[in-house]
Amino acid sequence: MGSKAVIGMARNRVQAETAVEQLKNAGFLLNDVSVLFPDKEGTRDFAHEKNTKAPEGAIAGVGAGATIGGTLGLLAGIGALAIPGLGPFIAAGPILAALSGAAVGGTVGGVTGALVGMGIPEIEAKQYEGKLKDGNILLSVHTESSSEIDRAKDVLKANGLHDVATSGEAGVPRSQKN
Repeated sequence: MGSKAVIGMARNRVQAETAVEQLKNAGFLLNDVSVLFPDKEGTRDFAHEKNTKAPEGAIAGVGAGATIGGTLGLLAGIGALAIPGLGPFIAAGPILAALSGAAVGGTVGGVTGALVGMGIPEIEAKQYEGKLKDGNILLSVHTESSSEIDRAKDVLKANGLHDVATSGEAGVPRSQKN
């Protein structure tokens, strides 16, 4: 079986962080988890974990002096980027490479192009982009087996994520929305 992505939408940062923590507890590597969300609050205000002394585990350099902390701060390759027509976003994990790479330069640009490049049908990719515009957070988990797909979907659904779907990296995606 080829690599697949399980994708879902979180309504807020707390829901996304909880889902990422549960994915980690379920045995998924944080390098296989991606998040993408609009930077509406400004990166300076994002994700300072409550009940901690200081953002000791925070990752700096997202934007001018900004930090991202909490569970999302542990994800690989965090970056701030501007998506034409959508504005500023924060991305982490493999989706950052997709947004920075060739998928954006195709006939369909921005988030839709990156998601299509990940194997999501264009109509669904456009729906995800619309939900991002509304402030939702896209979370994806890259998997290698059907048991990982099932485990990832179970975790996302158990944490209240909506529009959970599965797709391949290339070829015909297998979408299974809830």
